[in-house]
Amino acid sequence: MDYLNLKSKILDNVKKRGGWVNAHAHIDRSFTLSNDNLKYVYRPLQEKWLLNDKLKRESTVDRIYDRMAFTTEKMIKQGVRVLGSFIDIDEVIEDKAIKAAQRLRDHYKKSIKIIFINQVLQGVIDKKAYSWFKIGSEFVDIIGGLPGKDKGKEEKHLEIILAAGKEMKKMVHVHVDQLNTAAEKESELLAKKTIEAKMCDRVVAIHGISLAAHKKQYRKRIYRLMKKAGITVIACPTAWIDSRRSEISSTTHNAVTPIDEMIPEGITVAIGTDNIVDIYKPFTDGDMWTELRFILESCHYYEINKLVDMATVNGLKVLGLKDGYSN
Repeated sequence: MDYLNLKSKILDNVKKRGGWVNAHAHIDRSFTLSNDNLKYVYRPLQEKWLLNDKLKRESTVDRIYDRMAFTTEKMIKQGVRVLGSFIDIDEVIEDKAIKAAQRLRDHYKKSIKIIFINQVLQGVIDKKAYSWFKIGSEFVDIIGGLPGKDKGKEEKHLEIILAAGKEMKKMVHVHVDQLNTAAEKESELLAKKTIEAKMCDRVVAIHGISLAAHKKQYRKRIYRLMKKAGITVIACPTAWIDSRRSEISSTTHNAVTPIDEMIPEGITVAIGTDNIVDIYKPFTDGDMWTELRFILESCHYYEINKLVDMATVNGLKVLGLKDGYSN
């Protein structure tokens, strides 16, 4: 039968561009779902940040390497050429993920380029947490942030990670607006702090789900502010499509990064898988086409060339590997 096969068109163009770029993952925790921790899958996000501590303490360098390698193999098989992954570096796991990450990069350097970012699940303000943040920042390619972990001190958190990025001449990737509520305004705060720190064009916002919950006038204003700050975005569609219903009234929206508004505003958007088969996302398997399909359907966005950009060259840009991308 003769018909327009848009999936094949996208996949063919992704291949022509050199392959997928998975701009955001947590491969040191991937495939850690078990009968013991399955009971945690319904817990709130903030609780899950701490519930993995037992896993982190018991994990050896070899175990961390094995699950990172297993995930990397899956990425290579589906044609991923570049993988950006956060790794836990804190007082609980200490430097075990660093050792596994270096070993992984050495082993797969001819097959896939891997960019590492430090996850700060203990925050960055506490003295011990800050010391591990500094150790992690020295090792990784890109500095990571999670302002929600230092709740009530989000500004200070951002000031610390942005100052580190500026001092070390590294990009900064920050998890923001993850709770799908108009009460969150982390993207706005990140943009303002980026401009204040003179880190424009060096900062990436991950997720940005709560932006879609705000009124249109606010959303438009924040897009302009993000553009001024040179902030780019990574969407991880299946990571937040499961956002739980609430009785709080808000603008009608899907629980995904609003790429249908961001891209026309000139904001660069890339795509990632986020968590894979763990207590955060027990069914997410790291398939890049699934992620792209979720975002294009949930945002009713069918611009083929832009979607291919999201899956390829935009990922290179947000990982600091390429400045140019097609408009």
